Amino acid sequence: MLSTIKKQLVLAFMLLTGSSVMAQKGSLFIIGGGDRSPELIQSLIKTANMGTKDYMIVLPMSSEEPEASYQAIKKQLTLASGNNIGCLNFDASKVKDQKWLDSLTNAKLIFITGGDQSRFMKVVLHTPVYSAIHKAYQNGATVAGTSAGAAVMSKQMITGKQLLDTVYKETFNKLWAGNIQFEEGMGLLDSVIIDQHFLKRSRFNRLISALTAYPNYQCIGIDEGTAIIVKRKKITVAGVSQVLRISDPKNLKIKGQHLIKMDDLRFSLYTSGDQFSLK
Repeated sequence: MLSTIKKQLVLAFMLLTGSSVMAQKGSLFIIGGGDRSPELIQSLIKTANMGTKDYMIVLPMSSEEPEASYQAIKKQLTLASGNNIGCLNFDASKVKDQKWLDSLTNAKLIFITGGDQSRFMKVVLHTPVYSAIHKAYQNGATVAGTSAGAAVMSKQMITGKQLLDTVYKETFNKLWAGNIQFEEGMGLLDSVIIDQHFLKRSRFNRLISALTAYPNYQCIGIDEGTAIIVKRKKITVAGVSQVLRISDPKNLKIKGQHLIKMDDLRFSLYTSGDQFSLK
């Protein structure tokens, strides 16, 4: 009886202080693509906080050349850390392989390479791989990604395709409502949309259009060579360039021909070392 009361008191304390299972999450290290400096990789390794027996897993399924993508990040990680690095290139024949899934679940650092975010999600969505990544994150792992590997972090994932202007331009040169294609991503970030290569490819139109589709979300554009480090709701910027956050559009309206109008929005621009919080 006394033991039961103690358990109830501990549970009540955890709920009051926020010390729930959710508070034991790991970290996200989200890179906007481009070149990764040694300093940025060192920041990634520091964030992962690996012990001597911990290991890293690279997931290269976004890439058309998975082996080359793996070797590129492996070279950088090896220079920064002595921990073991493995590669799990999941496909339909491997998504239920328990040995592979256990390796993924127990990794201390999971790195998702660049390429095509839709290609990655077609492999992992509604499979045990998706669950294994989430479980690793809940258990304290750092989940990192670059370019397409950054886009997949969102629940509502930008695919890179336009619905109205079907001629692809990486800058999205139309500021139209309903033009952005979304698909279901990993959902490691809720109510946040990530865009990558942001300043390099001048993707302001794309991100404002995304905010129009989800006006209660925070939309974050990460430039090349730059990352955000997410720990619970706290974000720290690292790298050589900038991170943009837009949110809270005021008096948002859609006029004829899909034209967007608003009176105001929250616009913030951050550089390395800056911190901000999610809603």
